[in-house]
Amino acid sequence: MSANNHPNGDSPARPAHKSSDKLNHAATVSGPSIHDASSLSDVCAALAALHTRETSITTRLNTLLSSQADLSRELGRLDLLRANLGSQVIATRSISNGMLSSAADTAGRLSNRVKELDLEKDRVQQTLKVVEQVAELKACVHGVVGSMGAPQDWEAAAGYISRASKVPEPIICGGFAAAIVPSVEVPDAPWVTLENSKESLCGLFLREFEKAAAEGDGAKVTRFFKLFPLIGRGDVGLDVYGRYVCQGVAGTARATLKELPGGPGRKDGFFYATALTKLFEHIAQIVEGHGGLVERHYGEGKMVRVIERLQMEADVQGGIILDSWSDDRGVGRKLTEAKSYPFSFLVQSFLPQQRTLTGTPRINSPALGGGTSARNSEDEGVNMKEVDGLLSEISVMLGRWSLYSKFLAGKCKDPNTPEDVSLSIPGVLTNSNMRRKISAKLTEPYNLMSTFFFRRSVEKAFQLEETPSGLSLNPNRLIDGNAPYIISAVDDVMYIVSAVVQKSLSTSQRDVVASVIPTVGRVLGSDFIGMIQRKMRDESYPNPVIQGGFPPEDKIIAFIVLINSLDVSNDYLARVIATRLGTSPEQPNGVSHSNPLVASFPFEHDVTFVTSSLKTLNSSFSAKTTELLSEGLQVLFQKVVKLRLRPVIADTFRDADYWRTEEELAEIAQQIDEDEEEMLDRVQRRFEQGWDALMKPIARLMTPKTFAMLMDITAAHLSRQILEKRIWSYTGKTNAYGAIRMERDFSGIISTVARGNYSVRELFARVSQILMIANMEEEEWEELGEGGEEDGIQWVLSEDERRRARNLIRE
Repeated sequence: MSANNHPNGDSPARPAHKSSDKLNHAATVSGPSIHDASSLSDVCAALAALHTRETSITTRLNTLLSSQADLSRELGRLDLLRANLGSQVIATRSISNGMLSSAADTAGRLSNRVKELDLEKDRVQQTLKVVEQVAELKACVHGVVGSMGAPQDWEAAAGYISRASKVPEPIICGGFAAAIVPSVEVPDAPWVTLENSKESLCGLFLREFEKAAAEGDGAKVTRFFKLFPLIGRGDVGLDVYGRYVCQGVAGTARATLKELPGGPGRKDGFFYATALTKLFEHIAQIVEGHGGLVERHYGEGKMVRVIERLQMEADVQGGIILDSWSDDRGVGRKLTEAKSYPFSFLVQSFLPQQRTLTGTPRINSPALGGGTSARNSEDEGVNMKEVDGLLSEISVMLGRWSLYSKFLAGKCKDPNTPEDVSLSIPGVLTNSNMRRKISAKLTEPYNLMSTFFFRRSVEKAFQLEETPSGLSLNPNRLIDGNAPYIISAVDDVMYIVSAVVQKSLSTSQRDVVASVIPTVGRVLGSDFIGMIQRKMRDESYPNPVIQGGFPPEDKIIAFIVLINSLDVSNDYLARVIATRLGTSPEQPNGVSHSNPLVASFPFEHDVTFVTSSLKTLNSSFSAKTTELLSEGLQVLFQKVVKLRLRPVIADTFRDADYWRTEEELAEIAQQIDEDEEEMLDRVQRRFEQGWDALMKPIARLMTPKTFAMLMDITAAHLSRQILEKRIWSYTGKTNAYGAIRMERDFSGIISTVARGNYSVRELFARVSQILMIANMEEEEWEELGEGGEEDGIQWVLSEDERRRARNLIRE
């Protein structure tokens, strides 16, 4: 590449200083290049630029040369300082090698000497400590031997042994102690002497303890009981103490069972429940009264050892009580009877039967003799009174067992466990024979007999069922009795439900609740609701006697009574559950801040499980009753209300004429000599009379809730199937004045239906909006954008329906 390609004339391969490059670039940018000159003026300009560049470079070079002298002077000063620093380094090295090296050696020797002195001091202190321990051991050994001699001071001897136990084992068994401690009076090695003394004292304390226990000397028993841990025989002391207190437990239990040998007290009342209660109370008193003594002298948590021994005795004595109770009460026989009971009435009630004039046979019903023909109050050989008594007795015993378990759980609980942590069943109970015996002898029989008792009670309630008498759909007849009008089985069954639930909760046993509560729900769902459903279908279904006629009055009344029974039973059960949970009857599933079940079910998550079981019982029963109730109300509407509503509507609109003008109506009123206002109110008045004649007799028989549900069904049908269709039928057949009268008449009908229940008006929203649009002024309709804008109105009509309503009036 030639120099012509480079404006400055420099070759690319030539090295150039960075600052020079900058200068060249500055010159190139600041002036024209001579290589680009095309005229004399361009050449002069380029030459002037070169002169300027030359001047600048010369000035910079002069500046660098003038500063070189200062730089040389500073470099000379640095050389002088370096020379001085070198001499100082030499001097410092000489000082370090000559003076400090000897001082460092001296310091090292002193440090090593100090370490040696510290080691010797530590060894001396260890030696003194060993000497002191050996001296203490020697004093204890001689003290033990001396106290066990003529003075026979057992407390002092035990105290010396306790002191000796604090001396480390290597010291006691070491050679130094073996050489120093023995003496003429005590020639054996110290560990031999101490061990022999412990064995001798342990045997002596055992003899004295048992002697004091046999003599009933409580003070002496306590005296020797406190000495066992001092001689390192705490386990022996706890065992012998456990045997001692268990003797008292066994004696008390035997005495309790012998209070009424063979007497009536064994058969009647709660004799065995009382005996079991006394057993648990006695053990609880021992644990509570002696726990402090044991913890104080034996250490924290040592009472658990005594509790284990007491529980072994409780297993024996409690087992005897439960076995005697089971034999005396004939529990096995009653369980066999309960398992084999056929429930004939319930089974036959659900089987297909031939319809007879007398209907379903009623076993042991008041109609068959007013109770005089009862077979010892029970059918087929099962004495319900005895079963109820057994359930009550078992519930008491299970409740006492729960309290006892809760007490022992608190005593066996780790003291470091936070207070808000739920109790857990201690191992002493989990692995006990008493727990297994409770399950086999009490819990399982209770669950089985409770199931039998409840189902048999439901069966008997329907056997003895009575329906309210004196009911009538005639508004002029007075009704005997008080509302609600339900079958007697509802009161009987719900009373038994409350009793069974309460009794099962009083046991405070999760296993009982887990069996009984779901069983109650199954029996209610299958037998109780099933019986009502069968009666509604087979006995009280409101079918007309002749085709196209109305159902008989007695069938309608009976059907209404069964509907009431479902509603009331639902409310009864909700109230029962809410009471047990401590919640509001209106919200039985709400959260209770003071759940009364917490105290009865303290173990882990038991209270959560029980609460969930009760809520499930209520919700499942409510779901089944609500479903059947809805079906029954639909039947009542279709078979009774709907049929009777047709003539009411036909009479109401008999001579409705919404196409006449105001003048024509006035003329007609004048011709028939009738007040015009009365004539205008004719539709509303006729409907009100017919409606009241139809609904009031039904309303006074039904519960408020079921009647409100029936009203909703009826109002929905009246709105969509009758009034709305009638409005559309007048499309193009009515004038403006007729539309006004129509809105007045239909509003009157709606007010009559919604009387006492304003929420029913919402079901007539379509009717009201159709008539409102039909009677709108043109300006109002235009403001709504011809039905296209909401304008604050919540429409239930579609846009097409609004346009159709606007065209209701003929032009």
